Amino acid sequence: MPSTIACRTAALLLALGTFPLAVGFVQAQSYPAKPIRMIVPFPVGGGSDSTARILSQRLTEPLRQPIVIDNRVGAAGMIGTEVAARSAPDGYTLLLGSASEITMLPAIASKLPFDPLKDFVPIARVADVPLLLLVHPALPVRSPRELIELARKRPGEINFGSTGVGSMTHLAMLLFNTLSGVRMEHVAYKGVPYTDLMAGVLQAGTHTMPGSIALVKAGRLRALAITTARRSPMLPDLPTVAESGLTDYEVTLWTGVFAPTGTPREVVARIERDISATVALPDTREALTRLGSEPHFSGSEAFSAFLRIDHARWVKLGREADIRL
Repeated sequence: MPSTIACRTAALLLALGTFPLAVGFVQAQSYPAKPIRMIVPFPVGGGSDSTARILSQRLTEPLRQPIVIDNRVGAAGMIGTEVAARSAPDGYTLLLGSASEITMLPAIASKLPFDPLKDFVPIARVADVPLLLLVHPALPVRSPRELIELARKRPGEINFGSTGVGSMTHLAMLLFNTLSGVRMEHVAYKGVPYTDLMAGVLQAGTHTMPGSIALVKAGRLRALAITTARRSPMLPDLPTVAESGLTDYEVTLWTGVFAPTGTPREVVARIERDISATVALPDTREALTRLGSEPHFSGSEAFSAFLRIDHARWVKLGREADIRL
């Protein structure tokens, strides 16, 4: 129940003809009154899932309610994203979204069951996740340039796996193929295909650093390059793909928190404020960095502006490289 002070304030605002403001005030004062669901449209153990779990654990204290992670997997993130878009805009369903399903896939897909720029309110950007260009250790290559040369000698013989058609792990390799002029065969999986890549069933792939770094350090996979514009402090000796010759190549899996359009702005502001404080905590930043993510907070307004730019960039790249799904 709203507090007595909140109710009296609402009554006063109603008398002044500003009842909508009073409703928003009461909602902000009483929110959250029950557990919050955070939808992650990718499998357990992946980069988005790991980021969501770090964030949700640390947001429980300021929000004073548990945040339940709901992995809704399938269709390159579209299933979970659509569930979030169609949820009640009351602040009790959030989406841990990423570049894959919010700006990349919509830029090259002809039809989607949601409009990520219209169906969601961006609350906060929280982290950037690099991808690694990986190969099976037995493949006789140690750089992107050598992989390109081998793929040219063996067109169609090198297979790469992804977490689904249109996923970031698919598009990152598709962009690599397009810019380098090679043809490697795509194999789509429902989850991250580490097992088949380590077994040699697949020869290559681009996958998130948080999920891959332990396998690389253990020698189970070989990292040829990082997909971001800059090297990572986690693997400072690993060059970027751009450094290796593909100067136009850059792929960053940013992650952020969204709410369905229509969520009260007071509720959005409350969540944004708590996320800002949470991401600033040394413990949170250390946990994200340990996974291979780079903490990167920006609030609702700045995040909205960034999304429009990022979407336009992928539309342009898709058009120029003739990448369509």
